[in-house]
Amino acid sequence: MRLSAATIDRLPTNVARPDYDRMGQRIGIVHLGIGAFMRAHQAMFTDRAMAAGDRDWSIVGASLRSPAVRDMLVPQDGLFTVTENDAGGTRTRLIGSVRDVVAASGANDDLHRALVSPDTAIVTMTVTEKGYHRRADGSLDLAAVERAGGTLYHHLARAFAGRRDAGIGGMTLLSCDNLADNGGMLASALGAWLDHVDPSLGSWFAGECTCPSTMVDRIVPAVTPADLDAVEATLGLRDEAAILTEPFAQWVIEDDFAGRRPRWDAVGAQIVADVGPYETAKLWMLNGAHSALAYLGLQAGLHYVHEAIGDPAIGPSVERLMRDEAAASLDPAPGQDLTAYADALLARFANPTLRHALRQIASDGSQKIPQRWLASLEANRERGRTCPETLSALAAWMLHVRGDGSPVDDPRAAELAAAWDSAGRDGIVDAVVGERGLLAGIWRPRVQDRAILAETLAAFDRR
Repeated sequence: MRLSAATIDRLPTNVARPDYDRMGQRIGIVHLGIGAFMRAHQAMFTDRAMAAGDRDWSIVGASLRSPAVRDMLVPQDGLFTVTENDAGGTRTRLIGSVRDVVAASGANDDLHRALVSPDTAIVTMTVTEKGYHRRADGSLDLAAVERAGGTLYHHLARAFAGRRDAGIGGMTLLSCDNLADNGGMLASALGAWLDHVDPSLGSWFAGECTCPSTMVDRIVPAVTPADLDAVEATLGLRDEAAILTEPFAQWVIEDDFAGRRPRWDAVGAQIVADVGPYETAKLWMLNGAHSALAYLGLQAGLHYVHEAIGDPAIGPSVERLMRDEAAASLDPAPGQDLTAYADALLARFANPTLRHALRQIASDGSQKIPQRWLASLEANRERGRTCPETLSALAAWMLHVRGDGSPVDDPRAAELAAAWDSAGRDGIVDAVVGERGLLAGIWRPRVQDRAILAETLAAFDRR
């Protein structure tokens, strides 16, 4: 039997459920690109806000390409469960904030009607980086948008024209994709598209709408058929849209709304003046530690994050990297508690239920470590500090791209292999991070840095 509004009463009593009148709430949010992360994150925060007394923030979700999510959720009346797992147990909640899901690629105008409704005050989106159609320099690729058709730019431009012509005000547009300065990026790209198709509409957008930056964080593993079967065995109902995730969830939002907003901050979100310090903390502390766990763990023959953080040598090293090197080089925002953040990250890493694969984190390292490690190394260099733990992780990555520990999945794998062939262990540091190295630019090693890297490379090779 399928989960739906008609079968809610069959759920076990230990499943938390919405205690508000779902059908009595008006639509206040349209979400573009509804997928698993959105359901585990923005939909959950909104569900909690309405459970805390907020009204009229129900969500219409839109699948911009595939109707698969619509076909999952519509038979369930938009309902789905989120199950949080950690070593302490399992907790399941029924989420009621999604009222409807539409396929934007269909022949109907349901998405447009939702976007031009006077009740709609916020448009959130998770379309992945490629959904923004940006060139390598960050500018909008107009030709790519035109070729693609049916993009967020097309839908929003049409909605803006409808709202302007009807005398309806603008909206807050919230990118929830994992991109630095995602609000500024969205405003720039959308403005470029509007100037291309209708400059007067670009002026309306600039005066009526806002694009606050956001930072989102929650690990949401892909759900397998076996996971769905296990959820069904627990619930007694089939939930084709079930989410399995961790207890941790973070949402930091710049306080720049065009109009009304849900009280997300009353249920765990942070509304701040500047998202930048939170983005940098995530990049250097969370992502930087993740990469260190991946390369050090693979060198040790480990497979998952919880195994690496539990290793008696790797775990303390990564904790020092996070607390004494990454966090020490940050300038926190008022009220930003980096000690508590590090505590939370270590607890997340140790969660054995997520089984976060080190090989997955290790992919595309040449694209990640400049921002995750080299920027932190440079910030510490400016403060006169050396970072032995980050340098140890950097050495482990250099050996990884030589072919040690795991297959190399990196867009520059051939260049890095060639660097090893020509430079060898004695010259690989210069070949990668030297003045003319493959990753030159952000940080250049000093004499003491080179000594630590050389010693660590030799130590790994002696194992």
